[in-house]
Parts: sequence; C-alpha cells; structure tokens
Amino acid sequence: MARYSPSIQNLITQLSSLPGIGGKSAQRLAFHILAMDDKDAEALTSSITLARTSTKRCSCCQNFTDSDPCPICSDPLRDKTTVLVVESPRDVSTFERTHEFKGLYHVLHGVFNPMKSMSRADTTIPDLIQRLTDHPEITEVIVATNQTAEGNATALYLSRMLGPSGIKVSRLASGLPMGSDIEYADDLTLLSALKGRVMLTGE
Repeated sequence: MARYSPSIQNLITQLSSLPGIGGKSAQRLAFHILAMDDKDAEALTSSITLARTSTKRCSCCQNFTDSDPCPICSDPLRDKTTVLVVESPRDVSTFERTHEFKGLYHVLHGVFNPMKSMSRADTTIPDLIQRLTDHPEITEVIVATNQTAEGNATALYLSRMLGPSGIKVSRLASGLPMGSDIEYADDLTLLSALKGRVMLTGE
C-alpha cells in the first residue's frame, strides 16, 4: 500500500526538488499547504503564477525585475562608472542589504563549471562584454563571484577578457573564506570584502 496518495506524493516530490528542501521538510510543507484554507492556498498559487509570468530579466544588468530597466539601473543617483558582477539575483539583494554599494550590478546567472558542462555561453558574460562596449563610462568591474573553484575560474576569465580594455577589474578579498557563498555572508563581512577588494587588472 502506498504511503501517500499519488497527488500528495507528487506535491512532496515537487517541493523536495527545491534547493535546500529535504524529504522531511517537503512533507511538512505539503501537509501545511493541504491544511490551508482555500483563500490562502489560492493566494499562494496566484503569487507563484504571477511571479512566473511577470518577472523578466533587466536588459541592462540581467537581474530579475517586473520593469525594464530595473529600479537599480534606472536610478539616476547610482554610480554609473562601477559594475559589481555577481552570480545570482540573490546576491544583488544581499549587497543591497548593506546600503554601502552605490554602483550598478551585472548578474551572471551561473559560473564556469566543467563538471556540469557549463561554459561562457551558459552565463550572461557575453551580455556583460557588450554592455561594457556600449557604456564607456564604466571604468571598474568588481567581480563578486563566490569563493569557490568555479567562482575563482570565472573571476580569472573576466580579468583576462577585460584586461586589454583598460577597465579596472577587482575581486572581493578579505573576509570571505574559500568555499563560502555570498548569499550567507553577514553585512560586516560583505562590507570588509567590498572595501578590501584586490585589483586584478587596470593598475
């Protein structure tokens, strides 16, 4: 006899496919959803559908947004000469939380990962190169990829690609241990890493 009905098992399976959600957490979420009243369940379903249909990538920075360009890129008070390159949209939110970085962003939506056959074309690096060509006012690129083998390989590739352009390329340094993710760093660690960034090119 099956442990759960097919519909419940399917819900648990879908929830457990989400990052950071294990089997037990998926079961708890599934039964919480089933216990919700119709109004709350419909609101949850509608919010997922709305996010899927309304969210797009900003044509400038590639971050997720409802409007194009996004609020950060269209903000006239942001420093247009500096671009902070991050791996995911979550990292943008993390840096914005510190209220210290006043420049613009570029979201790669991934990094080099030979083990998963991820190459330059699987990221928005081509969009970044085109953006730098179209906007000569950008004089510094800060690479804020995670301190992992893939993140470091991506940072090295960008420094080599941008070196001949004369654009300064720096890398977050102090405060971020190897193997760590930007997303989980606290505000003081991020601020220290941002201020202590090391120049990769352009010196």
